[in-house]
Amino acid sequence: MLRSLVCALVVALSPALAAAQDSLATIPAPVAAPAQVEQPSPAPVGSAAAAAGESEHADVAAPVDIITPHITDGSHLEYPCLTAPYVCELNLPHWEPVHIGGLALDLSPTKHVVFMLLAASIAMIVLVFAGQSSKAHHRMIGRPRGIAAAMEAMALYLRNEVVLPNVGHHGEKFVPFALTLFFFILMCNLLGLIPFGSTATGNISVTLTLAIITFFVVEIAGMRAQGVGYLSTIFYWNKDLPPVMRVIMFFVMSPVEALGKLTKPFALTIRLFANMTAGHIVLLALIGLIFTFKSWAIAGVPVLMATAISVLELFVSFLQAFIFTLLACVFIGQIRESHH
Repeated sequence: MLRSLVCALVVALSPALAAAQDSLATIPAPVAAPAQVEQPSPAPVGSAAAAAGESEHADVAAPVDIITPHITDGSHLEYPCLTAPYVCELNLPHWEPVHIGGLALDLSPTKHVVFMLLAASIAMIVLVFAGQSSKAHHRMIGRPRGIAAAMEAMALYLRNEVVLPNVGHHGEKFVPFALTLFFFILMCNLLGLIPFGSTATGNISVTLTLAIITFFVVEIAGMRAQGVGYLSTIFYWNKDLPPVMRVIMFFVMSPVEALGKLTKPFALTIRLFANMTAGHIVLLALIGLIFTFKSWAIAGVPVLMATAISVLELFVSFLQAFIFTLLACVFIGQIRESHH
């Protein structure tokens, strides 16, 4: 609700104040002899004066966008300020590109990099604090309480209901990976819900990187569980078929098997990216209704709807972190158990 109200007020007040200032600045001075005033000739089409006037008018009338920065990346951070348009920018440092052969890599930090580091730091601090508090509470009263109890309940649920049933035998070693995925994605999602925050998981590069990491964990888990039998997940060789059909199906189905491995990280990438982007786009559309109809009489309805979407996004943040973790565990369990 706070983010919806901030979006509506800032976006609404900025062009209004700018227009008022412009109208005050352009009031003509009183003329002593109206009969002797010469009317200036109109500027020719395409002249520099006309272009400058159009550019100035465009700059004044342009509304302030504080919604799409939640999902778009950039080289600066937004923060509130007291002067119009009430949104200031803090430029991030720019580093010289690193040249590797003929390739130049720009490793300068961006807004999403900053928020990913912030999400990782928050997750680490919260989990370490909860772990230490849980140990102290168990020694004193035999059970955790407060935030430690909540974090322990979430961790135990993920371990007992998500990781172990889906990964299969000896699945304990995959619990840290699953918990890391869940809490990191959750923190990234939640940081995008606060005013002037940014949703790093709304960047397809971020979700693709998470999916690639999961892909390598899945494939290495399959190699360790199956040994040489892992090749059967790439090359199709059905011993129940006649020799001729066996060879034909090998060349037909092997590309399909290999392509199937790539669809899993693709699905993880698009699902998280699309869900975390859609909520902000809907919020922008709802707030934009106020200015589309140019009436404050209907402002209450879009604000209420935007508030409802914000509450829904809070639920979606938890849900998408849970689904990503669940699917990762399912993929690991499938490849580990496929030889049985």
